[in-house]
Amino acid sequence: MRDILPADKARRERVLSVIRDRYRSHGFDEIETPALEEYSRLHAGIGGDNEKLAYNVLRRGLDAEAIREAADDQGALADLGLRYDLTVPLARFYASNRGQLPGVFRAIQIGPVWRAERPQKGRYRQFVQCDIDVIGDDSARAEAELMVASLDAVDALGLEGATVRINDRRALDWMLDSFGFTADERPGVLITIDKLDKVGPEGVATELRERGAAASAVDAFEEFLRRPQTMEYNPFGERQIRKALPDSAPDDIVGHLVGIGEAVAAGRGATDIPLVFDPFLVRGMGYYTGTIFELAHPSVSYSLGGGGRYDGMIGRFLGQQVPAVGFSLGFERLVDLVTAGVDATERAVVLIHDADVPVVELVTHKAALVATGARVRLERRTKNVKALLERSAADGYTEFATVSAGASQLELKPLS
Repeated sequence: MRDILPADKARRERVLSVIRDRYRSHGFDEIETPALEEYSRLHAGIGGDNEKLAYNVLRRGLDAEAIREAADDQGALADLGLRYDLTVPLARFYASNRGQLPGVFRAIQIGPVWRAERPQKGRYRQFVQCDIDVIGDDSARAEAELMVASLDAVDALGLEGATVRINDRRALDWMLDSFGFTADERPGVLITIDKLDKVGPEGVATELRERGAAASAVDAFEEFLRRPQTMEYNPFGERQIRKALPDSAPDDIVGHLVGIGEAVAAGRGATDIPLVFDPFLVRGMGYYTGTIFELAHPSVSYSLGGGGRYDGMIGRFLGQQVPAVGFSLGFERLVDLVTAGVDATERAVVLIHDADVPVVELVTHKAALVATGARVRLERRTKNVKALLERSAADGYTEFATVSAGASQLELKPLS
């Protein structure tokens, strides 16, 4: 968990402002949910490994004896927890407020989440998530709206050229079934397949055998991974999808993916569809039921966001099934990539004044600049004015002026 200094905070807010603006322009409405959720909700078996990283809140009123008696039962010790993502709170929010929401609800959620991660570069225990979700639409339109809006936001941040890797958990399950993996083996097999980019086909096959997976299924999978492939380029569409899967892939799944691509192309106003089908994209969240996707950019090897369809989650809270799909931007990673000049239009002035300048004069000069829309800071002159100017520039100020007692006009100069 970090302290954010003023210049970094201003930069983060500029990035958030761009994301909010682009999401709202695509018809999404921002909501807010509490930082705390009920323990039973956060540990309902739908959060995957994140449930193990949740911060739990001790029940009020427990004495030492009660704590000792419940030491082996976290559910008896805690009744609340800090949210580890924004999807579980959204499902609860929708179930609680459905009567006041439109039939198809497009939500924006931006806020901090908490996970008891092991501290290391790029992993924080408190970090911001930027989510958009479409609830109540089971068609390809929902995924397309999420992707178009997210790509638009990334473009607006100056990161043009992003693409979306896409797969479908139903296609992945069908493929593993066609190779002969049993339903009981599937969770472990998916964990291993997720390492394909790192260890390659041979490494995946070796680990599957070490896990004790059925030998015939591993042989069939390894043969598929090593099948001869031509180097021809196939843009996203039915041909690309079918060539990446075993023969006889289900028509409904392929059709849904093709429909998403066509809708994204229309929404982007482009002939090239910024999607790439990846039959081995897994994503670890256990609540995904259909399409899954990750945002990729050529400047980095890691993803900048992702999401998927979670049609079964809201039904746990509502008692009836409601289709839902969401996309989460990796805000912390985006902030590291985006240049500081996301918003170069802001005018910020630092007024450096002598100690003898009356307060009334200082406030008058400041008010006049504030009235023009500028951000203004007052700084008393120091011996090292150069250091003062450098610090002001680092804090995002673009101009400065020196103020002497009785001065009626200020001469503004650029800080750069």
